Amino acid sequence: MTAAAETTYRRGLNPLHGVVLAGTFVLFLGAMLSDYAYMASYEIQWANFSSWLIAGALVCNGLAFVCGIFGLFSAGNRRRGLIYIALLVVSFVLGFINALMHAMDAWAVMPTGFILSIIVMVLALVATWIGFSNTGVKVKQ
Repeated sequence: MTAAAETTYRRGLNPLHGVVLAGTFVLFLGAMLSDYAYMASYEIQWANFSSWLIAGALVCNGLAFVCGIFGLFSAGNRRRGLIYIALLVVSFVLGFINALMHAMDAWAVMPTGFILSIIVMVLALVATWIGFSNTGVKVKQ
């Protein structure tokens, strides 16, 4: 009697894709936290930090979008890949609007900038969750 072993292989993200995707969430999270710090203390430097963090997050988001487009061609589950790409596009557009809000006077940023930062951070979290969940599963018997 022989036992059949079943091995599951999971294809992960490209390392560059993983780094920029993780950077997107972390930078949007930092922007949200610095918006909260500005709302609590009214120190203008917190609004400046938030502007720079949003700019960095938009760069990482754009690079993750390009990597996601390339990964879409080799993805096994296209529907999940399209949802991931759509989340990246929506988070980029709302993040760009948030960057424009933060370009205004620091007093004019609140509360709209903080609310947009929360929304964009949640969208980036969901996109990161979907992006890091392995969709390409191959079973070898």
